[in-house]
Amino acid sequence: MSARVLVVDDDKAHLAMLVAMLQGWGYAVHPATDGEDAIALVREHSFDAVLTDIRMARVDGLEALRQIRSYNPFLPVLLMTAYSSLDIAVEALKAGAVDYLHKPLDFDELRSALQRTITHGALRPLPAAETQDLSSAIIGTSPPMLELKRMIQAVAPSEASVLILGESGTGKELVAKAIHHDSLRSGKPLVTVNCAALQENLLESELFGHEKGAFTGALRQRDGLFVQANGGTLFLDEIGEMAVALQAKLLRALQEGEVQRIGSDRLIRVDVRILAATNRDMQAEIQAGRFREDLYYRLNVIALHVPSLRERAEDIPALAQYFLTRFAERNKKSIRGVTPRAMDAMLRYTWPGNVRELENIVERAVILTPDSYIAEKDLPAALTATPVSRDEEPRSNTSGQLLEDAERQAIQRILEQVNYNKSEAARQLGITRVTLRNKMKKFGLGENQTP
Repeated sequence: MSARVLVVDDDKAHLAMLVAMLQGWGYAVHPATDGEDAIALVREHSFDAVLTDIRMARVDGLEALRQIRSYNPFLPVLLMTAYSSLDIAVEALKAGAVDYLHKPLDFDELRSALQRTITHGALRPLPAAETQDLSSAIIGTSPPMLELKRMIQAVAPSEASVLILGESGTGKELVAKAIHHDSLRSGKPLVTVNCAALQENLLESELFGHEKGAFTGALRQRDGLFVQANGGTLFLDEIGEMAVALQAKLLRALQEGEVQRIGSDRLIRVDVRILAATNRDMQAEIQAGRFREDLYYRLNVIALHVPSLRERAEDIPALAQYFLTRFAERNKKSIRGVTPRAMDAMLRYTWPGNVRELENIVERAVILTPDSYIAEKDLPAALTATPVSRDEEPRSNTSGQLLEDAERQAIQRILEQVNYNKSEAARQLGITRVTLRNKMKKFGLGENQTP
């Protein structure tokens, strides 16, 4: 499969020359005449590299570079300019360009740079995610995630109950851990229970404890999770799955600050902060009579929404790199990154299983790939078979006549530069002598001086 290159230049004649040249080198080429179109095309199609001019009328190459890298940081961008400026070069490289070429282009240098870029330039791992505390371990810089982190920082030092809402797989437990970590109770236990994992009687015993002989199998006295979490935090995951009868007992424990072991008459004072999480629509559960409204308001002093991965797609590259690094170390594999097309497939997928699904897919790819980089072939069919335009060969948006005129001018210019040495002209254009001769005949270019 030919590597796909997006070429961007507002000089249409130069653009057409580059398109013809890169096609002669075997690339599938898609032209664009300004940075704004380039940004849109990167979101519509899958590319292996971008070659763009810097000085353009609407959106310049540097801004296009920033936005392209923001969307898919694994997609390599080569910049070219007719203006020699160390400041611009430094700015371009800081913004993430893999190389910087001067016009008029040295075609050998361009060819080598493209080959190098497509083979190696994209395959640079992103900086490792900061993990100095749990708040920063919640990876993401998208607006929804920045708002979530701000809310965590605001609510963590308080004593308020927090209801964490979000789809399955979004990372609600990680949010609960971050709240506890940043709270005044961080030196005390964080105790977690999944309310969906236990039957009603077992969950009651788990929460409140039991006396020896309180029921069949109760061979010894056991403290419940409320007592185990005393002074700290109790996280009730999947609270929406709790049976209504047990909800009443939980509400009393929260209101009174007291729990009672099953089979005991003695009340035990506890000091516990409650965090709860659910993927259910709690208002609908209340309307259906499956959840007590008074308990809901007791838990929902502050509500935090954890966004789905669809709502924070710009965080996918950083999350993928984080999981890749973790699983590569765990499985003793030397995997360094993700190819641009593989990342493009990840960015276009809808992720019904959210971050947990992404984590599982990256782990699978790390285990199965024999290569140093995760490629499209290493991803499940659900990702690579997504019916989007990336599977189509990009088509030129430059008119055929304009392309032919510009190609004729480019060939004539190079012929003149090499004194009509057809071997050298063919080499610089990246085409064979026969192809060059046919094009010269087609465009009516004379066989002027040398063979």
